[in-house]
Amino acid sequence: MIYQANSARPRVMYDFDQVLIWSVLLLLSIGLIMIYSASIAIAEAQFGVDRAHYYLLRHSSFLVVGFVLGLIVFQVPMQAWRKYIGYLFMGNALLLVLVLVPGIGHEVNGSQRWISLYVVNLQPSEFMKFVMVLYAADYVNRKSEDLGCLLKGFLPITIVMALVGFLLLLQPDFGAFVVVTMLAMSILFLGGVSLKIFIGLICILAVGLYGLILTSPYRLDRVVAFMDPWADPYGNGYQLSHALIAFGRGEWLGVGLGGSVEKLFYLPEAHTDFLLSVLAEELGFVGVAAVIVLFICLIVRVFFIGRLAAKLESPFSALVAQGIGIWIGLQALINMGVNMGVLPTKGLTLPLLSFGGSSIAAICIALAVLLRIDWENRQRLRGVTV
Repeated sequence: MIYQANSARPRVMYDFDQVLIWSVLLLLSIGLIMIYSASIAIAEAQFGVDRAHYYLLRHSSFLVVGFVLGLIVFQVPMQAWRKYIGYLFMGNALLLVLVLVPGIGHEVNGSQRWISLYVVNLQPSEFMKFVMVLYAADYVNRKSEDLGCLLKGFLPITIVMALVGFLLLLQPDFGAFVVVTMLAMSILFLGGVSLKIFIGLICILAVGLYGLILTSPYRLDRVVAFMDPWADPYGNGYQLSHALIAFGRGEWLGVGLGGSVEKLFYLPEAHTDFLLSVLAEELGFVGVAAVIVLFICLIVRVFFIGRLAAKLESPFSALVAQGIGIWIGLQALINMGVNMGVLPTKGLTLPLLSFGGSSIAAICIALAVLLRIDWENRQRLRGVTV
């Protein structure tokens, strides 16, 4: 829907999708409130009663940084992204390599996924998700005539995906590996890759995934624990069993904001990976349903923006918008599935809600690009060259 400006309001208010903007703002606001609620006990234990608001202030600073980065990124035309995506991809791949270098990479809980910047830790895998969306969209546009050919159209990006996946698995960051791989595959599918080749890739990836699980004891343990968390509720099933307890305690309307028991050192990573469980306990089914509806509104609007870009003969922008929608939707679906016990435990944050500097920054940058696509669409409809 294209809004017409009137004299009562500034025209700039009508240059963006209002449903998209309000969905994002509401999700960010809910996230900020729930992070404060979920992290009070942790902050008090780590830093003392006087700094119970530590994670709230830190996440607020991440949001400010993300907003500033978004303002800067919005100024970049989509054609510039397409022109320099090769350099951006190589730079991010280099960061994935640096993460693995002793003395540069920072290890947390057995995973080496961060580069210490002293004030904050940078997680390159979060930005690789955004970069992969741009790279795959550009690749599909450049190779549109060869996508039905295995050697010319499909093999080059498969090699790129394999190299990125290899670097992610070395960290190890299996969650990011799954998201990046599925993003690339989804954009290839939307771009018109041969159905036979696409089905063949799915089969290969399914076999590879099965092999990765069987050859990795900790991944196999997680799958076994997912099948029956109550068989070992104090061991491998600990996280999932407490997440399910939180959902059970929440019932329809929750126990009240701030009233969660599971966040009191029972549920690990309460303010990051399992924030939805705390939300379910405090706000109940109604709160979880509201979050799901907001994500649906956001993703639907993203795909409308992508479809409009395609109609306006901007295939690169269309695929980027749809890729961002798939990224947010896929990661939200995986996180919700893990919290609800329908997917094996995996360390992926809930987009726009969970605590995490790199995650918030990457999402804000992606949303700024999405708003740029929306703005360029509306300028073209007005007959303005962008």
